[in-house]
Amino acid sequence: MENLDEKIEVHFEKLKESLANENINAFRTNFLDMHPYDQAEFFIEIEPSDRMLIYSYLSPEELAAMMEHIELEDIQPFFVEMDLNYASMVLGEMATDDAVDILNEMDKDKVVSYLTIMDEEEADEIKDLLHYEEKTAGSIMTTEFISVNKTQTVKETMVQLKKEGPDAETIYYLYVVDEEKKLVGVLSLRDLIISDDDVKIAELLNENVFYVSVAEDQEEVAQIMRDYDFLAVPVVDFQKHLLGIITVDDILDVIDEEASEDYSLLAGISDVDRPDINPLTAAKKRLPWLIILLFLGLLTASLIGQFEETLSKVTILSIFIPLIAGMAGNTGTQALAVAVRGLATGEYETDGKFKLILREAGTGLITGTVCGLIITIVIFLWQQNLYLGILVGLSIMATLIIATLAGSLIPLLMHRMNIDPAVASGPFITTINDIISVLIYFGLATTFMGLLL
Repeated sequence: MENLDEKIEVHFEKLKESLANENINAFRTNFLDMHPYDQAEFFIEIEPSDRMLIYSYLSPEELAAMMEHIELEDIQPFFVEMDLNYASMVLGEMATDDAVDILNEMDKDKVVSYLTIMDEEEADEIKDLLHYEEKTAGSIMTTEFISVNKTQTVKETMVQLKKEGPDAETIYYLYVVDEEKKLVGVLSLRDLIISDDDVKIAELLNENVFYVSVAEDQEEVAQIMRDYDFLAVPVVDFQKHLLGIITVDDILDVIDEEASEDYSLLAGISDVDRPDINPLTAAKKRLPWLIILLFLGLLTASLIGQFEETLSKVTILSIFIPLIAGMAGNTGTQALAVAVRGLATGEYETDGKFKLILREAGTGLITGTVCGLIITIVIFLWQQNLYLGILVGLSIMATLIIATLAGSLIPLLMHRMNIDPAVASGPFITTINDIISVLIYFGLATTFMGLLL
């Protein structure tokens, strides 16, 4: 890996030298010899003045192949600095679904400008996808696929394949339609190649074809493709007309996007902050959760205030408040992470959810008992007070059992109410468990006050 990095760095230096000398032939030779991912890495790290040279050195088709390897959140500034006509041609050369993803991130007036200048046929393909709701199968599908009619022969299909193959996202699967353009089956490239020329496609196709609705949530599509190891899956409308396909490279992007979204929600923010977001925008995203948590924190403080008399009589109780609250928050967050992950990956059906609750209850009981015993012994040796040790130990045990159950039950309940379970964020669970732990701790302390004095 280190040798590869060194080779790439040497290659980058040669490219920079070519740009500095404005040697177009040397630059094109070295640049186009690289993998598009490495091209994108080089393109991102150079100065804007050097990128302006690249725009004049590369054709729209060559630049489009590289742009598809740049992260969506980073790509918009590059189109802004390009000449409008050149940018429109680059978008036209990109895979339709990738171009749509980029345009969805731009201002509407900018989108209109690009589509107006773009080739009419390419613009129409992009417009067809732009109207689909975001995060659905329709929004991530591509229309660059090969469909064949079931009445065709193998020979006719091979001719079509050679003609349309260069522009298709994948040719490993050929989707078969009838005269009304309805999906009726799928044909592998292998079966096509080994069959006689005069055989009809209807005799070769597999009618057991898996497809998704155009309105299907992208996360559901990702789970289907992961479970069945599909390289591509067809997308149909409610009448089963074939509209497009979703390929595995697009699904990898979806998985990454959904994981980032769940991570940000678990952190209590509406989106993962990007470097280009200004402080005001970032603050607006974080404030709603922080304000909710602020009031929940005030509730916790108010509860502690209700036990002021208990604290005044046994002041040493205050030492262990952070310990009990912290343990509750930690175990609750662990259970939350397990539950959210299981729901996100589809591992828990009805029976699975019940097993999850039982497992987490058992886990809470074991961890609570072990931690409770340990802290009882430690406090007894430290403070020479057995009853205080038992009090804190029992509080820890009860708190960990309830906090573990809360961490798993809250996301399950939200999932049942069709709310994204990831919104049961770590800070939210932590604060709820703070309240629970305070009630348990001081409730037990007040009950057994006579033993502590």
